[in-house]
Amino acid sequence: MQESKLRNIGHGDQAGPDSRGLFQQRPSQGWGTEAQIMDPYHAVNAFYDALVKIPGYETLDITDAAQQVQRSAYPKAYAQHEEMGRAFASGLTGQTPAAVQCTLRSPTAGGNSATVGTELDQAYGAVDAQVDGATLVVNADGALAWSVAQWAVANAKDLAVTKVEVAGRTWDRPGGNGWQASGARDGQVRITVRQDDAGT
Repeated sequence: MQESKLRNIGHGDQAGPDSRGLFQQRPSQGWGTEAQIMDPYHAVNAFYDALVKIPGYETLDITDAAQQVQRSAYPKAYAQHEEMGRAFASGLTGQTPAAVQCTLRSPTAGGNSATVGTELDQAYGAVDAQVDGATLVVNADGALAWSVAQWAVANAKDLAVTKVEVAGRTWDRPGGNGWQASGARDGQVRITVRQDDAGT
């Protein structure tokens, strides 16, 4: 949030003209090439690879740990985002069900469920999932199911996701009413996308 407002931006800020991506990392400081830094998966892994090298990082205040990795010109600025960061982390790891909310207009462009599966595999590793028309059905339960479901909501705009169903709750993009009670089955997450013109 401090570095990019969670946007994968392709330009620098006051931290440096060559800063890029989610973390505003700099090729000139060894974070990788510009293309690598613009890949969110590379950027996150580079951050955590640096974090685990800091002695006692697990017991540091979050703002101090972040500063030791990022070396910001405004080291105390990270602290203002700690509560929000904890809430996102809790939702996206599935520890807090129905925590990730998103209100979006109906998608103007289509997508396809196979693409959602590919992105999900990149984020989670191989998952047990099958494509059923416009829906990707992921076999998961408990915290993993909620993690996958909330990942789908967080990525709904880019992936044209219109509905997510999990553990008796449904998030419906056009409704904009957050997670609602429904007949969604336990043991699976159903992620429905607006199909592209080819119907794939």
